[in-house]
Amino acid sequence: MPLRPVTASAGVVLAPNPGPMTLDGTNTWVLRAPGSTGCVVVDPGPLSESHLAEVAGLGPVDVVLLTHGHVDHSEGARRFAELTGARVRALDPAHRLGEEGLGEGDVVSAGGLEVRVWATPGHTSDSLSFVLEDAVLTGDTILGRGTTVVAHPDGVLGDYLASLRRLRELGERTVLPGHGPELASAGAAAEHYLAHRETRLEQVRAAVAAGATSADQVVRTVYADVDPALWPAATLSVRAQLEHLRGGP
Repeated sequence: MPLRPVTASAGVVLAPNPGPMTLDGTNTWVLRAPGSTGCVVVDPGPLSESHLAEVAGLGPVDVVLLTHGHVDHSEGARRFAELTGARVRALDPAHRLGEEGLGEGDVVSAGGLEVRVWATPGHTSDSLSFVLEDAVLTGDTILGRGTTVVAHPDGVLGDYLASLRRLRELGERTVLPGHGPELASAGAAAEHYLAHRETRLEQVRAAVAAGATSADQVVRTVYADVDPALWPAATLSVRAQLEHLRGGP
C-alpha cells in the first residue's frame, strides 16, 4: 500500500496482514518533519518483502522504533534493518538491533522531530507510546476501531488503566494507532476505553456472582454477542480482569 499522509509529520503504510486481531492490517508509521530528508519508522510490521520494500523506499530511515514486541508489529524489523541500515530501538532487549534501548522519558531526535517516549504498559509489559507535538502513536494500547486485549499474564489490567489515564492527559492530540484509522482526540479515546473497561469489569463481577468459575465461562456470558473468533483474545482479557478483581495488580 502507498504512503497515506495523516498529519503534517506522519504518514501510514498499511501492512498486508488483515485479520480479526489486526483489523485492516498493521499500521507502519513514517514520521518526518516537513523539509526533512530522513525519517523515523514505527512498527515495520510483519515479514512481508513487498511491504518492507515499500517503506524502505520512503527513506533514508534514521531509526526504527517498536511500540511493543508482538509479531504483527516487530517480525519484519530485522529484515527492514537489513534493507535500510537503520538500528531498531525497543523496550524489550530481545527486539533491539543496535546498542540503544528505549524507555520512559527518552527523547528520540530524528527525522527533524523530537519523539517523546512514554511507557504505557498493560496491553503488554513492553508497550510504549510515542508523543509528537500534535499526535501520539499508541501501538495496541488504543486502537482506531474497537478495543484491545490485555494480554494476560504479560499484560496487567491495573497497568493498562493507569496508561489510559495518562494518555487521557494528551487531550486533542490525534491518535495514530497500531491498527485501524486515526482518531481525532487522545483524551476522548482514552476516556471511552476507560468507560468500556469499567463496564466489562461490572459484567465480569456479575458473571462470577451468577456462578461462573472460569475465564471460559465468563467469556461465554459476557462476550456472547462477540464473534467467537475473538473469544481466545477475550479470554486473556477476562483472566486479567479476574486477577484485578481478586486484588492483583
